[in-house]
Amino acid sequence: MLFTRHERLAGLALISALALAACGSDNNNNSSGSTGTATGASSISCASGTINASGSTAQANAMTQWTKDFQTACSSATINYNAVGSGQGITDFTNGQTAFAGSDSALDPAKGEVDKANARCTGGQAVNLPMVPGPIAVAYNLSGVTSLTMTPQVLSKIFSGKITKWNDPAIVAINSGVTLPSATIATVHRSDSSGTTDNFTKYLTAAAGSAWTYDHDKQWKAPGGQGAKGSDGVSLAVKQTPNSLAYVELSFAQQSQLSVAKIDNGGGPVELTTDAVGKAISAATVTGTGDDLTLSLDYATKNPGAYPIVLVTYEITCISGLPADQAGLTKAFLTYTSSTEGQSKLSELGYAPLPPEIQQKVAASVAKIS
Repeated sequence: MLFTRHERLAGLALISALALAACGSDNNNNSSGSTGTATGASSISCASGTINASGSTAQANAMTQWTKDFQTACSSATINYNAVGSGQGITDFTNGQTAFAGSDSALDPAKGEVDKANARCTGGQAVNLPMVPGPIAVAYNLSGVTSLTMTPQVLSKIFSGKITKWNDPAIVAINSGVTLPSATIATVHRSDSSGTTDNFTKYLTAAAGSAWTYDHDKQWKAPGGQGAKGSDGVSLAVKQTPNSLAYVELSFAQQSQLSVAKIDNGGGPVELTTDAVGKAISAATVTGTGDDLTLSLDYATKNPGAYPIVLVTYEITCISGLPADQAGLTKAFLTYTSSTEGQSKLSELGYAPLPPEIQQKVAASVAKIS
């Protein structure tokens, strides 16, 4: 793997004003009208106040780092991010409890999410702003096996209970030279409403053909397997369960030191590396209109060297219509996360930065928040 420095990853938790204590500041007013540029080499533009956000567990490690950086530079700002899952994050935002939501899937108009989000943005528009590209790792705990390849068809049959043994002929056929045990496969899936589940099942729907019959959803639909809450819960379950297999963001697989399978969509086995993820994300197209930057990902790609199981975490917020005590700080914080400086932190945390052309569009949309 090319992602390194796991020791910098923080545990999944409510991210609060850790940096404030380090700075020795007790300035925590609720006005976001005060802005300024942080001192030092950073180009962070500060705003004061407190905002709450919630959602995706996939981006929790990125949010931990970004919040620490921002609050170190801006001692009168507090960013509270609660990693509760994409579905709950959208609900919190549409109910007016947070300034922005983190979601691994864009707002779904068919489920009424767009209308509810627009209504929350008093007189304004809610937008999906791609911020944290991340690969979904197929992580496993299999004694003595250091190299494993999976295809979308085989994954579909495993996660739907049609393949139950590690030495099933279908797995053996794509893993020449690997000694696989006769043990029962213990699959692990997300128990909570999760954009990671939505993206993983979008991948199976797009790439596996008739082998996957459950379509995609934030809630896990296939029978069997063990459910675990949050990305940290899934990675912990795999670490503690011999012969297990799961889908989880690479950042958390690395944090738990889990083995990760190569994926073969038909163009040959692809190891999960920064370059392989970059090839997949660079092929994404913007399908949103105006300041909304919803992306379309090609999960079925057979492009050699492109790792196909990827997601993008969106920050969902109002271009206009946020309460006055939230707008300034939301804009300042998302300006940092979408900047070249902010995006440069992602690779070392197990993610991938936005391609430059998409990053520039995100920054332009963020600049309009008012």
